[in-house]
Amino acid sequence: MPSQIQPIQIEHQPSPERLQQLGVWQWPIWRKEASEFPWSYDQQETCYFLEGEVIVTPDGGTPVSMGKGDLVTFPAGMSCTWTIRQDVTKHYHFE
Repeated sequence: MPSQIQPIQIEHQPSPERLQQLGVWQWPIWRKEASEFPWSYDQQETCYFLEGEVIVTPDGGTPVSMGKGDLVTFPAGMSCTWTIRQDVTKHYHFE
């Protein structure tokens, strides 16, 4: 039986202290225009949305909404579809 992949974790409006502790401001930036595409995570990714609005739908799972001000962790091993409703700018970090 395949192991259960962890759900997407969202922290809404994390404190400036929390972002500083994680080193978010040193992470690279990724930008993408409104679009839809499949994506798979080989590694866990944590990201912080500076701008945008996205719906991420894990394969066989429930759509999850996220966007500006959200600190999001995507689990390693997850395949999903990204639907970007408003252009995205985010800091990101792979572990």
